[in-house]
Amino acid sequence: MIDASTPAMALIYCPCPDLDAARQLGSQLLDARLAGCINILPGMVSLYDWEGEREEEAETVLIAKTSAAKAEAARAFIEREHPYEVPAVLTIGLSHVTAGYRDWLLAAVA
Repeated sequence: MIDASTPAMALIYCPCPDLDAARQLGSQLLDARLAGCINILPGMVSLYDWEGEREEEAETVLIAKTSAAKAEAARAFIEREHPYEVPAVLTIGLSHVTAGYRDWLLAAVA
């Protein structure tokens, strides 16, 4: 059941250069209680233009689940610790989360 009164939650989407970097960032976010759960999706291919050249890189996606109250601190932490010069750190606000998951996540980041 979706609870429409759910406090705002957030997902932070962040490509990483490899599985080890994503694991390290994810573990640090959990240790700092800036996220309650980390999903790591290996095997993404990114195409982008960088300094006038077309790039294609294998990457790993890190998705951090957190409360809206912790999202800015988590984003700042990722930007500071990420190995990329210019990491993509995208925060996606969530307004509807299942009640049981919401309660667990809020406790995990408290």
